[in-house]
Order: sequence, then C-alpha cells, then structure tokens
Amino acid sequence: MAKTRPPKKILEFYTIKGSDKVIKPGDCVLMRSADTSKPPYVAKVESIEAAGSRGTNVRVRVRWYYRPEESIGGRRPFHGSKEVFLSDHYDVQSADTIEGKCNVHSFRSYTKLDSVNAEDFFCRFDYKSASGSFVPDRIAVFCKCEMPYNPDDLMIQCEECSDWFHPSCIGMTIKEAKKREHFFCQSCTAENGKTTENFHEATAESEEKVCCYGSGACFGPVVDPFKREHSMHVTTCILKAWVISSK
Repeated sequence: MAKTRPPKKILEFYTIKGSDKVIKPGDCVLMRSADTSKPPYVAKVESIEAAGSRGTNVRVRVRWYYRPEESIGGRRPFHGSKEVFLSDHYDVQSADTIEGKCNVHSFRSYTKLDSVNAEDFFCRFDYKSASGSFVPDRIAVFCKCEMPYNPDDLMIQCEECSDWFHPSCIGMTIKEAKKREHFFCQSCTAENGKTTENFHEATAESEEKVCCYGSGACFGPVVDPFKREHSMHVTTCILKAWVISSK
C-alpha cells in the first residue's frame, strides 16, 4: 500500500532563518538568486505552508515582482533604479531562500519618502509576463522630450504652464538649475515675455500629459491635467529621450 503524504499545514507567519524578522502573507520579501552575482529577487508572499512529518519543510507561494531588465523590452531610460513590476507569475519556493523583508511602495508614496533605503522599491505597473504588456498601459509624460517621470532624475517646473523639464532639455546643467529662483519655459516666455526662472523638485502630482504604454487603461494625472494624450508607443518616446541624473 502506498504511503500517504502528511497533510500540509497553512502557517500564519514564518520567522526568517538567522533573524528575528517575521513574515506574513501579504508581506514583500527578498529571495536569494541561484546566481550569486545577481541581486535578490523581489516577491510578494501569498501563503506559507509547512510539509513533512514534523512540519519543518516550510514553503512559500509568491507572486514575483520583475525588475525592468527582467521584462520583455528591458530597462528603459524612465525606469527608476528601484522600480519593479508586479507580475502575473506565481511560484512556490523554499522559505530558506528568503533573505529579508522589503517594502514595495506605490509610485506616489515612493516619491514622498524622506529617504530611500536599500529595502525600498516602488511599483507603478502590473506586468503580464507572457505577453510583455503592462497595466495600466498609459503613463504621464513631461518635458520637451515627452518622457515619463523617472524619480531618480531632477526636473524644474515652469511657473506659468506648470509643465516640468529636464535641465539638459532646456540647455541647463543641474548645478545651474538648482540656482534658479524662477523659471518660465520657452513657450511661456515667447507668449508672455517672462524671463525669470524657478527651481523645484518634480513630484508625482505634476503628471499631466500621457503616452501609450501598450493598449487599454489609462494611468494619468489627478491634478490640473493638460488634457493632451499621446497615442505613440512608449518606444517612440524613448528614442527621443535625453535623461540626466541628479546624483
């Protein structure tokens, strides 16, 4: 007679080996890669279960976050260094591969952090791993280059039209931009004769124009929309990009 396997036991929590940190379903974790030269994977814990006669074989069902370079199309200029995509890829892994807990913030929450730690990430897209498509499929764009906002980059805002610009796109260095007390873009200067310039940090609330990231739903502004939609595919925007880092 075949031996019956002991039933699996659903656990409410699990203590990461070698630490006192406890994870529960819904927590985000860092999971060790088989390739030690690669950074740990980011995942959301869906459930925790123990198997074996003594319940020592603990496994976690996870939903993977993909880094941009792990997605179809790869990393693009507007992707932040701590950006991840919540995928539709589920898996079951040994709990022993969990290295630690991490935080995956919403895009808006991430831009409001006072400081970004190693365990902080942000997500603004769901990712369909089979098709390489994103939800939502539209994202706000800025500047003359019509690029989506990268929270790692510094931008300045026109006081007249409230649009945001990369210093390099308007012929300025970051150092020069930081010295400006007022700023009016070329279009507003031509229309109204404005000449002074102002420096601000870009925020998620300034997202106005949108460009297509595929097809379907819209990711857009909540404050003073420009009411301009760009139907071009995101790769078109990328070819025109000239993005600079504030670091």
